[in-house]
Amino acid sequence: MGAGIAHAFVLAGAHVTIVERDEDAAAAARDRVEQAIDGSLERGLEADRASLVASLATATDAAAFAGCGLVVEAVPEDPALKAEALARAEAAIDETSVLATNTSSIGIGSLAGALARPRRFVGLHFFNPVPASRLVEVVVGDATDAQVVADAQGWVEALGKAAVTVRDSPGFASSRLGVMLGLEAIRMLEEGVASVADIDAAMELGYRHPMGPLRTTDVVGLDVRLGIAEQLEAELGERFAPPALLRRMVAEGRLGRKSGRGFYDYD
Repeated sequence: MGAGIAHAFVLAGAHVTIVERDEDAAAAARDRVEQAIDGSLERGLEADRASLVASLATATDAAAFAGCGLVVEAVPEDPALKAEALARAEAAIDETSVLATNTSSIGIGSLAGALARPRRFVGLHFFNPVPASRLVEVVVGDATDAQVVADAQGWVEALGKAAVTVRDSPGFASSRLGVMLGLEAIRMLEEGVASVADIDAAMELGYRHPMGPLRTTDVVGLDVRLGIAEQLEAELGERFAPPALLRRMVAEGRLGRKSGRGFYDYD
C-alpha cells in the first residue's frame, strides 16, 4: 500500500520520500515503486523514467520527513503501531505540514490523541491497488482544520482520483460497506449457498461491480479484512463478527493474492 501511494504521488510530479524500518525494507520499497513506474510507462505514460526515479528517495529515519508538506502513514492496522509511527513523523515535520493516516478502520480521533497538532491531522484512505483505484476517502476528525481538509481534497484531485469526504466514524463509509458485503459473501460460501465464482459473478453481472466480494477480499488480503472486521465488531457490534471460515483461512496462511492462495489460486 505504501509503495502504491508513493507511486501515485511520483507520477503526479511530487518529490517523495519513503521511510521504512530498515535498509532491506527501504530497498524493497524502492524496487516496488520503480517496477510500478516501469509498468505505467509500458502502458503508455508519457514521462521521462530517469526524472521520475530521481524524484524518489528512501530512508530509515523519520527525520527524513523534514521539509515535507504531507506525510502519509501506511503501517499495518495496529493502533499502537500507528500511534508510534505518527508521533515520530509529527516530530520530524513543522507546524505547516499535514500528517495523514491511511487507516481503513481505526478512528481518526483515537489516533489524534497521541499527537501534538491534531488540527493538522487527517485521514487519507487509499484503496488497493492504488494505481487502479480512483477513490480516496478524506476522513475528517473532530479537530481537523478546515483548510487541511481542503488541501487533502486538492491533493487527491491532483493525483487524478476522486475524493469522498466522510466524518470520522468506525469503518468510515467504504470499509463499513465493503467489509459487510465481503463478510456476508464468506458466510454464503461457508453455508454452501453458492460457489466462489458464482457469488462473485452475482455481484459483477447483477450489480456491475468490477470485482466480486471474494476476489476483492483476496486483493485486500484476508488478514487485513479480518483485522478490520474485528475492529468494527468491537465498535459496532456482532453484525461485523468475522466468519469462522475467514479465521481458518488466515490461520492456514491463505491470505489472498499476496500469499498465492485465498478464495482463488494465484500460483
